[in-house]
Amino acid sequence: MSSRKRTGMREGYEFMPIRDVGRSVGQKAKLIGVILDFGFPKKSKGTDFCCCLRIIDETHHQISMAINMFEENVERLPRLAAVGDVVVLCCVEVKSFKGEVNVTFNKRFSSFGLYKGKDGDDLDPYHVSSYFHHVREDESLIVKLRKWLMNFQPHEDSSNFPMLREIKEETSVNLACKILHFCETAKDEWIIFSWDGTNTPSNVICSKLEEEINCPLPLQLEPLPLSREVLCTLPVAGSILRIMFDKVVVKNHLHLLNVDKWVKFMNIHLKVVDGLWLGVFSPQSRLRYTPNEDSLIVERQRLSDEQLFPKPLFITEEVNQDHATPVTLMTVLTHSKVTAKFKCVVRVVAAMPYLAKNLLSSIGKYRMQLTLEDSTARVHAFVTGKDGETLFDGYPSIDELTRKLNRLLGVTGIKDAPRDPPWVSVCLKSYYVSKTDVWGSRNFKIFGIKIVGDT
Repeated sequence: MSSRKRTGMREGYEFMPIRDVGRSVGQKAKLIGVILDFGFPKKSKGTDFCCCLRIIDETHHQISMAINMFEENVERLPRLAAVGDVVVLCCVEVKSFKGEVNVTFNKRFSSFGLYKGKDGDDLDPYHVSSYFHHVREDESLIVKLRKWLMNFQPHEDSSNFPMLREIKEETSVNLACKILHFCETAKDEWIIFSWDGTNTPSNVICSKLEEEINCPLPLQLEPLPLSREVLCTLPVAGSILRIMFDKVVVKNHLHLLNVDKWVKFMNIHLKVVDGLWLGVFSPQSRLRYTPNEDSLIVERQRLSDEQLFPKPLFITEEVNQDHATPVTLMTVLTHSKVTAKFKCVVRVVAAMPYLAKNLLSSIGKYRMQLTLEDSTARVHAFVTGKDGETLFDGYPSIDELTRKLNRLLGVTGIKDAPRDPPWVSVCLKSYYVSKTDVWGSRNFKIFGIKIVGDT
């Protein structure tokens, strides 16, 4: 127990409905509400740590009220079991900032207690602050809030929650996504793998082709690829957005990120790294209460069943193939058989070597590695021997080879200009890296297609 002296109002003063808080600026209040939003703890401008809760009740649920919590360390801040739980706040200060009424938890005299939300039946708090005293007379209000929450449906404007197919670079947005996986990728750095069933927009590639040997375009944003065991649990259609957390305090709240559950992220910053989308959970980001019946989530789940492929340009055509239905690169990566053939619609985002004069080995055979990308993944695919002869239609002149390769890579001829590779159809064959590696380390090669048409 802290040695700080308790000051302020007695425990028995009445709860104030949230709708009435705006009339009490400059006063202290006792509140009870459902936690609609939760922001992860961060360091304040002083020596404290802080976090922000936003709460609602049956009197005030169209707009939530901000509760700014300050404590001397992370452990004293609310350790929330789930967004949507009930909080009792005693002796908190009502303030106004930039026209919005909010509430401040003062570590010297305020107190809080956390209770399970609509799925709870225990009336004892599961986490309390130093000065909190559970009052039995308050239990009827907790029960009342839980019953109200059973039928509460957040009314979200879908235009405030763009789908992944609608996102734009260098913006901060709200996202309604399903959490597929999360892991620590480096010390105190965590990545969430999120998905809503739609495809993120493709990006221009700013890396220089000549840098591919020393600084290759990455296949994924995390330092190491996911294990095959995890990879095979991910959906094969729809883009997976990585969202990065870089604060050690997140570790205490990872239980809020339930795998295979839909969640609403508020104020996620979006950027593009090496042509791949990355979300950043900043100090201003929050998690929002999201019931399974949420209308926004129901809409996202319906859209996830619609698998659409971009329309390829007439740059490549199949040679003596059976014109199979296209599949995604994630389908290729997770296919149960290592040796298999596929048709995909992809962009060629990198090549090694990138100069036409270097495409042939010392014995005069094609040898190159292409980096292929679609909305679900990136892979390396080799072009060798006769498959190269088919792709480039024999052994044309250096100028013709350059023209064909540049078409695949989206090279415009303008020095250092970003590349926007076109969507093209390719045939892929997967095979063992080693015949002794039965489980599935696999390579891919392009076969049975040739570059055709004009620019």
